[in-house]
Amino acid sequence: MAPGVGIMIDNISMRYGDHVVLDDVTLHVEPGTVTALVGPSGAGKSTFLRCINLLARPDAGTIRVAGHTIEPGRTVNSRDLAALRRSVGMVFQSFNLFPHMSALKNISYPQQKVLGRTKQEADARSMQLLERVGLAEKAGQHPERCSGGQQQRIAIARALALDPSIMLFDEPTSALDPEVGLEVLAVMRELASDGMTMIVVTHEMQFARDVSDTLVVMADGKIIEQGDPREIMSSPQEPRTRQFLRAVLER
Repeated sequence: MAPGVGIMIDNISMRYGDHVVLDDVTLHVEPGTVTALVGPSGAGKSTFLRCINLLARPDAGTIRVAGHTIEPGRTVNSRDLAALRRSVGMVFQSFNLFPHMSALKNISYPQQKVLGRTKQEADARSMQLLERVGLAEKAGQHPERCSGGQQQRIAIARALALDPSIMLFDEPTSALDPEVGLEVLAVMRELASDGMTMIVVTHEMQFARDVSDTLVVMADGKIIEQGDPREIMSSPQEPRTRQFLRAVLER
């Protein structure tokens, strides 16, 4: 891999009972690149993403991310787990903001608890990030006073506040109206242009085509096709890829 921080996932598998969720999945992500992960519902995309920061634990295979190696039977202590999750920020479909806290405090509180920053330091960093996502005027507002798109941008700012080297996005616009989702995608485009290493589970095919460096198509717990986004979208090689792209592009 190129120098810097990337992700190396080799031969990971995972099952729930008799149901195979991930089946011998391998993916290497170069530092500073954007990987779009697409495929039908139930393909294993979200579980795959959650394995990267150990919200889910694979049954087999190896994950190397942000200086950490994760293997079955290898214990990850609480300190290493906290360090891993500081390095790998994650933004979910649901915003998961604290409803009783202002936007500013939602972003500052984790910095104080995880990084040990003072309130003054955390608030200063939070305001920088709120300005970056275009929401400085919402600093004092509680989440219920913000639109869905604004809440998701606050959630992105909160993840960025821990200074991660990698960002994971799990369908960040799927709960939003298309017009509102564009606000979130604009922030993600800016992160990509700044060289953030990103894996994005998405059905936003224009974003996948225009912003990602690699398009990965999953089905039935496997990667069935990966490569240049424009090439795959114009000339998919696998029948399942053609079927998926036809369905999502003709909606």
